[in-house]
This record gives sequence, structure tokens and C-alpha cells, in this order.
Amino acid sequence: MKIKIDITKKKFIYTGIVVFISVVSHFLAGISLFNMCMFPVLYFGIIILEIDLDEKWNWCVAVPVFAAGSFFTAWVIQYLLLVEDLRERITDEKFFLNVLCCLFCYMFVETIVNHVGLACTITHITLLCFGYVNYFVYLFRGNELIFGDVKSALTGLSVASNYRFSLNAQGMNAILVTILWVAGVLKLSIKFQKQWLARGLSASVAVLSFVYIGTQSVNTVTETWEQKGTYRNGYLLNFALSIRDSFVDKPENYSPEVVEDLEGQYASKEEAPPEQKKPAIIVIMDESFADLQELGTLNTNKEVMPFISSLTENTIYGKAISSVYGAKTPNSEWEFMTGNSMAWLPSGSVPYQQYLEEDNAYSIVDTLKNQGYTCVAMHPYYDTGWSRNIVYPKLGFDEMYFLDDFDQTELMREYVSDETMFDRVIQRYEEGKGKENLFVMGITMQNHGGYADTYRNFVTDVRSTNILYPDLNQYLTLVHQTDLAVEKLIGYFEKEEEPVVVCFFGDHQPSLNSGMYRLLNGKGLSGLTLEELEALFEVPFFIWTNYDSESRYVEHTSLNFLSTLLLQRAGIELPPYQKFLSDLMEEIPAMNARAFYSGAVERYIHYEDAYGEDAQWLEKYQILQYNGLFGENEKSEVFFGR
Repeated sequence: MKIKIDITKKKFIYTGIVVFISVVSHFLAGISLFNMCMFPVLYFGIIILEIDLDEKWNWCVAVPVFAAGSFFTAWVIQYLLLVEDLRERITDEKFFLNVLCCLFCYMFVETIVNHVGLACTITHITLLCFGYVNYFVYLFRGNELIFGDVKSALTGLSVASNYRFSLNAQGMNAILVTILWVAGVLKLSIKFQKQWLARGLSASVAVLSFVYIGTQSVNTVTETWEQKGTYRNGYLLNFALSIRDSFVDKPENYSPEVVEDLEGQYASKEEAPPEQKKPAIIVIMDESFADLQELGTLNTNKEVMPFISSLTENTIYGKAISSVYGAKTPNSEWEFMTGNSMAWLPSGSVPYQQYLEEDNAYSIVDTLKNQGYTCVAMHPYYDTGWSRNIVYPKLGFDEMYFLDDFDQTELMREYVSDETMFDRVIQRYEEGKGKENLFVMGITMQNHGGYADTYRNFVTDVRSTNILYPDLNQYLTLVHQTDLAVEKLIGYFEKEEEPVVVCFFGDHQPSLNSGMYRLLNGKGLSGLTLEELEALFEVPFFIWTNYDSESRYVEHTSLNFLSTLLLQRAGIELPPYQKFLSDLMEEIPAMNARAFYSGAVERYIHYEDAYGEDAQWLEKYQILQYNGLFGENEKSEVFFGR
């Protein structure tokens, strides 16, 4: 190996360009004065070097360069996308998998070009550009770019001109270190003479990397909320996981003929019920609302939810199981809205962001719009959360209200209170009273985690007397405030002469200190039986009417069945898919992503252990759901026509 210094006029010109970029980056993007000075110095030091490498050293240089390049690319992407505090949250194991993602790409390109410097340049620039795409996507919509977004790339490009593109200091630093990297690796003009051997080894390393990543991430879920995927999984790994989760296998016995047979069973026209006044339908999915006293002995200084517990007249009420715990609210929303189940989708997936398109967004909104309802969505938080600003139009909502549409003068902690949101529901009801059939789907924010901080505008006045955890007390106080808000909401509609149905349910249980659960149930969150595990997914629900209706307690149901119960209670004729769900509930009254409750044996069972009629009904359900979501040209118009 020979190294010499070669200074030419052209290299001074190149260095001058880097000086210009560095100075502009300092004044416009805010890179530090130190970086502004160091980048041109380092660049000049690199380009004046001339390296003459003996062929016998090719492998000795290529291996560490590819290893260093993989680490460097993974690090730069993390640096580009995250602030320092978040960068430090990724584990070494997850970061190593991101390095292997880069190595896979490096080896793939090397297999094609057989040129170390060129492979390093192409791979790093390509992956970094990919990182910059995510940088801007997150900047504009507040969520990471995942594989499912590729399908809507043209839509995104069509509105790109509406946004202002700018880079911060991290973004410019990433560009400048890339210039240094490219300048360095292009000095390595390494091409292997035995191309078949070099390409074969590169391909083998790529395959081994791919296999190792796959085996080590089997139980790792895709994260799609804000930047959680990047700081938990690393961006490259998280994107790879989103590719994995985008492919849902067909059910084993799926065929158009099976769907047609089910159409024949449910497409028959039944005699229409007598025409009657349609009720206003108000649905409240309450953030992290749960009854922790169902999990064990929890004594409190005052009753936590006295009103909701007493609401039994003209009410269907009980416990429903959710598919999520502590997070992933949109999955509960999706199950309720569509009647579909997370049981048939990959763990960690978010249908709103990965599977929902214009042609498969059939939901209760379609049912009610066909009945002449005005459909309104309300969520007192940012419209970009879980891509609701994109999802709600696909679902067909006529009106959407987000954070800026709510009074924010009296927040509870940092969020719009349930009472404030319910007041907005009442206001919207009054605006159309007597002039329209109204459906409101409201998703609250008041009770969102975490519960450890203190706030000047929030006083903890409900406390556990036997389990001493501050976050528990804050949570109990929030639930009590929800109970007070619900009492006010029901009190208003009780006085209305027009018929009204109110459906209320929690989206999932809260994520609290794990030590609290050991005191509550004696075990904590591990080592639980299936029945005990499912108890962690139970949330209260009720469907109340302001007119005389049958009251009953439902011990077992799930969020995917609640919209069917709601339509039945409201006197809305069930469309074919809801008729199927109504029949399914007779055999399997409750189910979530983990297991189902068998009415025949009266216990929870894992899906792989289903047998007899349970297995037959579950198979039909899975086939119909697959057809509705992924059937494309085979999609049933009877069940999912809009």
C-alpha cells in the first residue's frame, strides 16, 4: 500500500465548494462554528491523499470498510432523525440489527457493482436519502414513513408543493459527514479479479444478514406512533418490519367460492322493520378508561366511577375486551368502526396506517350514511395522530374536528378534558337538532398516559388506601373526572325528547408502574393464566338510550362486536356483514388479538386450539375479513360494498 499527497488546483476548488456549503449551513441551518471550520479542513485532508493499494490487500481493506460503513450509515440515519435524548434510548441489540440492515444493502450493491468504493457511495447515499424522506414526512405529518405509505406516494407528491422544506443543524451535519465519507471511500478503487468469488461471498453475507435480522426480530413489533419506531427499533429495522407486516397470508381455505356461499346466506332481504324515528347516535371511545378494581383488591378513599357503575336502566352494559394494552388506541377504534379483529393481522400492526385504503374502508360510517346520517368525527388532539387526517376521509366522515376546534383554556394536565369534549358533542347535537340524523364518533384524550408528573392545574383527590403508587392515584382521579363528565353528558340527553343512543367504552387499560400490579393481583404482568391475561384487556362499556329499552348485563364481549350491539339497540337494520357478526357472537361472544371466549366451553381459548363449531365460525370470519381488506378484485360487494 502506498499513500502520497497530491495537491492540485481542482482540489482547492472542490474544497472551496465545501467551505461555501459549511458557511451557509452555519448561518441558515445553525451548525456549530467548530463544525463549520472542521468539515473543510477534514475534506481537504482526505482529497489530497492518493492511495495505491496492492491487490493482495483488497480483502483486508474491504472487510473493515464495509463493516465501518454499515455502522456509519446506521448511526448517521439515527443522528439525522432523532434528538440526542431519543438516540440514546435504542438498545445495543436493536442498533446492531440496524447495522446489519445496512450491511445487507452494502453487500447487495457490492454483488452488483464489484467495486468497494462505488458500493459504499451508492449504498450510503441511497439509505441517507431514504432517511431524509422520512425526515420530511415526519416533519409534515408527525408520523414515520412506513412501507404502507409507499402505496400513497403519488398522493404525497401531489401536495408536496404545499410544504416548506428546510433542514436543521442535524440534517446539514449529516450531509457534510456524507461528503467526507464519499470523498474517502472513492479513494478505494478496489475491484476483485475473481468476480465470481467476490460476488458469491457478498451475496452470502447479504443472505446471512437477512436471515439473522429475521430470526432476531420475530417478536419485535412495528412502531408507527410519531418517532417511536426510530428510537425503539431504529428506523431501518422499523421500516423492514413494516414490510414484513404488510403481507398478510390468505386464510388456508380462502376462495371466492367460500365468500359467495356466505353471501348467499346473508344477502337475502328480510322484511324491513316498521319505520320509526332514528335516534341520534353518540359514541365515546374514552382514552385509557378501565376499572382496575376488576383486577384485584383496590381500596380507594372515594368511589372511582359511581355514576357509570349505577347506569343500568335502559342500558346494555358490562365488560369488553380490547386487543391492545397501554397503547395503540387506533386499533381499538378500528375494531369498533369496522367490526374486524386484530386477531387476523400481524402483531404490532396498525391498520389505520398500514392497510386502510379508499376501497377497503367499509365501516359503521357506511352503514349509517346509507341510513341518512350525518357522520361526525371528534378528537381533541392533533389531526396527524395515527394519520386520522388521512383515515377519516377514507372512512367517509362528513365532518372532522380536531384540537384547534376545542376550547383549550381549561386543560386537564396537558389535554382537553372529557367534559370539554362532551360539551362540544352537545353543541354539535344542538346545531342539527330536528334537522338531521346525527352520528358522532368521539375519541378523548384526557386520560392519556403517563401519570407520574405533577401539574399545577390538576389535584389528585382520589387515592388508593392499600396500594401506594402516585401514578395510580393520578389515574384514578382522571377516571373519576371522566365519570363526572359522563354524568353531565347523560344528564343532558336524559332531558331531550328526541331519541338518543350513547355508546361509551374504554380503548384499553392504562400502562402503570408494574409493581402496582404485583400488589393488585399477586403476580404482576407475567406468569398469568390466559383468563388472568385477558383481564388486563377488559374495559367497561355501556350502550344507553334516553327512551325505554331492555336493560342487560353483558359479561363477555369485545370491541369488534360493539358496533353490532349499538346498531341493534338503535334499531338500525343490520347490513350483511353485521348480520354475520351478530350470528358469530352467539357462538363466540368475545375475542381479541390473543384468544377468543368460547360460548360452548365458557372459557378463553387460543386460536390455534380452536375446534368444532368455534373453528368453523372463526375460519368464516377470517375469510370475510381478508376478503374485505385484501380481496381487491374479489372483494364482496354484498358484505363490503360502499
